[in-house]
Amino acid sequence: MAQLRDITRHCDERLDAASFDDYCPNGLQVEGRAEVASIVSGVTASQALLDAATETGADLLLVHHGYFWRGEPAPLVGMKGRRLKTLFAADISLLAYHLPLDAHPELGNNRQLGLRLGFDAGAPVDGLLWGQGLDQPMAASDLAARVASALGRTPLMIGSPDAALARVAWCTGAAQGMIVQAAAAGFDAFISGEISEQTVHEAQELGILYLSAGHHATERYGVQALGDELADRFALQHRFIDIDNPA
Repeated sequence: MAQLRDITRHCDERLDAASFDDYCPNGLQVEGRAEVASIVSGVTASQALLDAATETGADLLLVHHGYFWRGEPAPLVGMKGRRLKTLFAADISLLAYHLPLDAHPELGNNRQLGLRLGFDAGAPVDGLLWGQGLDQPMAASDLAARVASALGRTPLMIGSPDAALARVAWCTGAAQGMIVQAAAAGFDAFISGEISEQTVHEAQELGILYLSAGHHATERYGVQALGDELADRFALQHRFIDIDNPA
C-alpha cells in the first residue's frame, strides 16, 4: 500500500507539472481512497475505461486525457456527471497529466514513441517537436511500415512512398500543425497523430512527408511508462488497459 498523496507528489515533481500552462489541470483531478495498492492506466478517462478500472478493483486511474478542459461547460451533468459518479461510487482517484506527459524527456509520449519506432537518439528540437537524423537514408514506405508494425495500425501517408528520408521528426497526438515547424527545421518527414484538411496541402507545398498515425495510438506509451515507474517505486500493481480508438 502507498499513500495517494505520496504518489501524487512524486508525479507532480517528476513531470514538473506546475511549470506548464495547460488546457486542463494536471495532477489529482478526483480524490478517492487515501491508500493505493492497484493502478490502472489508460489514454483517456472515458466511461469504458472507468468501467474497466472498476471491474479490476483499481484504487487509482492514471490517464493522459482527464477532465475539466478549458472552455468546456462546468455543470456535472449528462456524460460528465455519469463519469464522475462512477469514480465516486468506486472510490477511485483520477490522476491526469497532459502536456507534462508529452514533454518529459524520459517518460513522455514523444520519447516513448521514438523508442518504439527505433529512434533511440531522438531528442527535443523545438518545444514538443522531437526529431532524429538517420544513419542511413530510409524510404518513406519503410518508415510507414515501421510505424504500422510498432503501433498496430497503418498510418495515412501524404507524400511519395519512394521519397528518401534522412531526418525524421514527430510529435504525438493532435500536433499536425507542427508540420510547418518540422519543415522549417529541415526534416524530410513528420509523424503525428491526427490530420486536418489543410495538412495535406501543407505537406505537399512544403515538400515534407506526413504520416498520420492516430492520436490514441501515438499516446499510449507515456502513461504506461509512468505507471510502471510508480509500480516499481511504491510496490504497486499496475495494468494498462487499452480502450481501442481509431482516431
